[in-house]
Amino acid sequence: MASRAFLLFFQLPSINTSLRYAIIPNCIHLNGTRLYNLNVANTYGKGSQAIALSVQAGQFGCYACKLTGYQDTLLANEGAQFYGRSYINGATDFIFGQRSSIWITKSTIETVASGYITASGRNSNDANYYVIDNSTIKGAGSCYLGRPWREYARVMFQNSNLGSNIVAAGWKNWNDDTPNTAHVFYGEYNNSGAGAWNSKRVSFATKMSTPIAITTVLGATGWIDSAYM
Repeated sequence: MASRAFLLFFQLPSINTSLRYAIIPNCIHLNGTRLYNLNVANTYGKGSQAIALSVQAGQFGCYACKLTGYQDTLLANEGAQFYGRSYINGATDFIFGQRSSIWITKSTIETVASGYITASGRNSNDANYYVIDNSTIKGAGSCYLGRPWREYARVMFQNSNLGSNIVAAGWKNWNDDTPNTAHVFYGEYNNSGAGAWNSKRVSFATKMSTPIAITTVLGATGWIDSAYM
């Protein structure tokens, strides 16, 4: 991985009102944006949503970047998004969003405490996916691969190494009052490591016999820097 330039280091929670995302210093709105070799950190820590990077645009490429935080580190919210050879950390729902298709590959995802990696907010039977491919999942605490922020969450971990930080159940409902599990797709394919598929996986997870192709998730890939695929 190339040496990184420093982009922004800040300590700031999001507003906990109807303007929930009003304070997000790093917010991408331009289609076709590319980030290379950048560090983006929100050091606010636990206690509030504290987004490091918000992506509200399509054909977004994140290459050899480091995104760090605690709760809601990466808001991948709109359009097709590619993350290659990057590093993302956090504890609570730190890869989340509603209307995006994201492909994370050849990357490291690290948990800094117990929690949940993904929180897909997909709320209809649309074409969107979250796919974590050929990546390393490691870190501290007892963690779940994801929980469904909305009823149609769709997440796949494939060809990846899942560390001992991943609990045997693998996945969690949103909460006991609002489980959001009736329409979810939580898939796993050909993963290795102590946290990989086992007999204790939740009933709403699926062990897949084939991987998902990047074109299924992102469509045509000509806009992606192929050096990071």
